[in-house]
Formats: sequence, structure tokens, C-alpha cells
Amino acid sequence: MTDPQLWISAAELGCFFGLLALSYYVVLAGTGFFNFAVGPYAMVGGLSAAWLVLEHGFELWLAVAIAVVATMALAAVTELAVVRPVQRRSGRSELPALVAVTAVLFAIEQLAGVIFGYTTLPGQELLNIQPITFGTSVILPSDLLLGIVTIVVFGGMALWVRLSRTGRLLRAVGDSRDAAALLGLPVNRIRLVAFVLSGLLAAVAGLLFAPKAGVSSTSGLDWALSGFLALVVGGTATVWAPLIGGLILGALQVFIPFYFGGPSLSYLLLVLAIVFFAFRPQGIFARRVRV
Repeated sequence: MTDPQLWISAAELGCFFGLLALSYYVVLAGTGFFNFAVGPYAMVGGLSAAWLVLEHGFELWLAVAIAVVATMALAAVTELAVVRPVQRRSGRSELPALVAVTAVLFAIEQLAGVIFGYTTLPGQELLNIQPITFGTSVILPSDLLLGIVTIVVFGGMALWVRLSRTGRLLRAVGDSRDAAALLGLPVNRIRLVAFVLSGLLAAVAGLLFAPKAGVSSTSGLDWALSGFLALVVGGTATVWAPLIGGLILGALQVFIPFYFGGPSLSYLLLVLAIVFFAFRPQGIFARRVRV
């Protein structure tokens, strides 16, 4: 575990998983349930930008802007056309909404295959600089940009949730939708903000991670599971907890296969999920409730 290159890879994966977990966190904080379509959102962000550049010759930053807007719109449609009607008809029960967003996950993957094809496309480099070398280790531009953006995003999100009016409303609606409605708070608008912000975060994560190993229409499910597990491990006590969970998961995904072989990772992740669900479902950092 003394090889710096392994730690760089672990940090890169951890940042990506942390951003996905943060996307989960925003919807959970504002609505009280898990949006499993986060992985496909990230896939759409990275895949559509690559597709526009490689297949249609779009300028890079125009393709990135279109990809981000499209992903945010997709998240908004999830809330307005799927989650909200389902909860209204089911008496705001969480289970039908969870089933609905799971169906959205698979629907987006299938639609992406039809639109973008089923081949893996290389992600687009957003930072055009020379790799940074020290000793035998190398930090690629994509690694550097992912790390910087992750720190900025988590810091900005922590300040936004704590200091802005919309951030405080998000927490109030997530804590108790009925109480927020009785107080006259804009519940539906805040829920929509949570989904759109979740789509933005997922799109950024997908765009930044795609240069690592490419992106395809089948990437969404794996990314959804990784982000969810990172949130489960880190918890929801603070905005930074998803990043801690992501870094832990990233380290496991790098070091376990390196020392024990690839198949051991699947068993370890299964054990990790069982342990946290059974003994620490609130994650490492649990929210304290005053009574």
C-alpha cells in the first residue's frame, strides 16, 4: 500500500463515487427517498457529450453544456412525470416511488442504447494540460480536474445547504413534508430543485469520470449501485459524509483486487453492504436527532 499510484487511483474513484453519493444525498435530503436513477443520469452526461463530439463534430464545451442541460431536464422529468404522480396516487407512499425510479433507471439505459448505441465511447478530456509526474507516479489531467471539482462542489454544497434560504428549505421539506406544507413552504418547488440539482451533480460526475475508462449505455446500473453504497457507508449526517463513503469505497475497489485478486472484490462489497444494512444502516456519520 505504499505505491502512490494506487492511492491516486483510489482517490479518483473515491471522488467519483462521492459525487454520485452526493447526488443521492440531495434528493434524499429534499424528498426522503433514494433516487436510483442517479447512475443513469451520470451515464447520460458523459455519454451524450462524447457522442456529440465524436459522432456529430460538436465543439467540446457546447457538447458539455448540452449534456448537462439534458441531464438536468431528465431529472426534472423524473420528478414531474414519474415520482410526483406516483406518490399522489399512492398516498405519498415511498415504496411505489422507489419502484418507479428503479423503472426509470432501466428505461434510461434502454433508451440510451437506442440513441447512442451499445459501444463504449471514450470520455472527453476537459482539461488540456500535461500530466504531472513525481517519481514513478503520474497524475493525469482528468484525475486533477476530478479532485479539484469534487472539493469545490462539496464545499459549495455545504455552504449552500447551511447558509442559503433554498438549502434550509430543502432540509425542512425533507425532515417533514407535512409540517413544511402546513407552514406554507413551497414543497413541490423544493422537491423539483432537489431533483434538478441531483441531475447536475450526476452529470458533472459522469463527465469528469468518463475519460478514465470510457462510458457506455450500460454504465448506469453499476454507477447507481456504487453511489448508493458510498452513501450507505458514509451516512447522511453532513454533506461531507458521502465523500468519506466514496473514498472508502474507492480504496477498497483499488486495493482489494490488487492484493487479493478481482473476484474477491465482489464478495467484499457484498459483505460490506450486509454489515452496514444490518448493523449500521445510518452509515458511519449518522444524523443526531434531539428530543
